[in-house]
Amino acid sequence: MGIKNKWKKEEGWRLLGARSIDSAKSQAPGIVQLPGGGYRLFYTAVGPEKPFATCQGYILSAFSQDGLAFVPEEGIRVAPQPELAHMALRVLAPSVAAYEGGWRMYFEARGDASLPMVIASAVSEDMLVWELEQGIRLQGPGSVRAPRYLASAGRLYCCDAAGIISARTDNGVDFELEPGHLLQPAGSEFETGGYSAGEVVPPGDGDGEWTMFYSAWQDVPPGIAVPPHPSRDSSLSEDFAAASIASDMAGFRSRIFSAHSVDGAVWKRGECVVAGAGHGEEGVDAVHAEDMSLVALDDGRYRMYYAACDKDGRWGIASAITED
Repeated sequence: MGIKNKWKKEEGWRLLGARSIDSAKSQAPGIVQLPGGGYRLFYTAVGPEKPFATCQGYILSAFSQDGLAFVPEEGIRVAPQPELAHMALRVLAPSVAAYEGGWRMYFEARGDASLPMVIASAVSEDMLVWELEQGIRLQGPGSVRAPRYLASAGRLYCCDAAGIISARTDNGVDFELEPGHLLQPAGSEFETGGYSAGEVVPPGDGDGEWTMFYSAWQDVPPGIAVPPHPSRDSSLSEDFAAASIASDMAGFRSRIFSAHSVDGAVWKRGECVVAGAGHGEEGVDAVHAEDMSLVALDDGRYRMYYAACDKDGRWGIASAITED
């Protein structure tokens, strides 16, 4: 068993927003296995009961004892801050790791569309009440998105416009970008829309190979007019969910792929591990499967939580598990 085995989708939704705080759109999960048992799923959401009119999204949480049936927890874990230009409109893509003072969450922060996306952080003692840390953890000449923190390597994996990048840290707060890209789109029709996330799993017992899972978007067919997305036009913020879903469903597709490395630096593409059947077809991930977050199970298998979008434009959280 292990990370390289085939992945089997688990039926249905792990979470589909049904409250006024998350009913419009739920995506970008981050999973944590709790020390006392059970799992906490952090996810990005937006709904009619958002904290202010132009808010594009915030981070919520849900708890599950078995990793399959999740119960949403009350309240917002991390919300955008209108007074902070770099995170005035949206926070998303949580990645949570333990540190000596409790828990630290890295997340993507967005302000006005004219500003680049950056990585910020917050800390917590109980994973329910979070305090923002001052400053920006990682920024680039352009946008830096979708953080995935690998504590054992002291490395943060993110995406920029050209591919998947990494940054090193000695203290979890101060990061230095490493040169170059770990992976870039290579001409495949499935990667024409760029990457949306990349998560790295280090070698396990008896296995000297690193594994990366990444999600890539396929661009719309030629001649298709794509409605503007609020991430590029902030004037659409008040109706973020409807505007972003209209863009998502214009003909794009997203899928989850694997890549492998013997040293964690030079990567070779693997195969597509999670994909839906396409527009108009059945399945919770018919149109989109992206932004995965993995957890190692006690029996040696892995479970992957990912953002899924069906033929009706409903975004929620789905899962897949490695087969025996």
